[in-house]
Amino acid sequence: MATDTAGRFSPHMRGLTVTALASIMGVAAAIGSSVVTAGAATPATDPLGTYVLAGAILVQFPVLKVVGIDVEEFGAKDYLYVAFMTFSLWFVCWGILLSTGTTF
Repeated sequence: MATDTAGRFSPHMRGLTVTALASIMGVAAAIGSSVVTAGAATPATDPLGTYVLAGAILVQFPVLKVVGIDVEEFGAKDYLYVAFMTFSLWFVCWGILLSTGTTF
């Protein structure tokens, strides 16, 4: 019984790792969107910012696999959770960066 879970994450650590990575990638995507759209006349409507978000979401699954999370066990709910958490942090952080006029 103890050998079945050897080398695997506990459910708590799995959830914590997935949430932390999604949050960090959301903030990084917001900064990336700000950098990519810095020269645009209206950065909020530039589609490149959304492409950065999509890339940040897609990059997470190979990273989770490298970290040791078994993404083959993910269901639709898990994929939607990662996408929503990343989008939420991206939306709030990029909104703040656009409102304050911060450029990198």
